Amino acid sequence: MVGVSTQPARQTGPGAGPDVKTFGAAALLTFGAGLLGMVGWGLLSSGFGFFLGLVVAGFGIYWWKNLHGKVITRNLPTKSVVILLVVNIVLFIALVLLAQ
Repeated sequence: MVGVSTQPARQTGPGAGPDVKTFGAAALLTFGAGLLGMVGWGLLSSGFGFFLGLVVAGFGIYWWKNLHGKVITRNLPTKSVVILLVVNIVLFIALVLLAQ
C-alpha cells in the first residue's frame, strides 16, 4: 500500500476568477467615469460638460453600489461586468464619433 495517505483532502478555493472580475470592474468603473467626463466635454464643448459627465458618473457609481451592496465587491456576477464592458465600449465609440 504505497502512496496511501491518511490526511484529509484539501478543499480547493474559487481560483483567480473572482479577483479578475473585481479588478476588471474597478478598472472599467474608473475608465467609464473618465469617458463620461470626456463625452460631456465633447457634447457641450466646455468644462461644464465635463463636470456634468462626472456628476452622471457619480450617480452611476452610486447606482452600482446599491445594486451590488458595495462598489468593489468580490462576488460580482459575470453579467454585470460584461454589461459594464459594453457600456464602456459604447461610450468610447461615442467619444470617437464626437472627436471627428
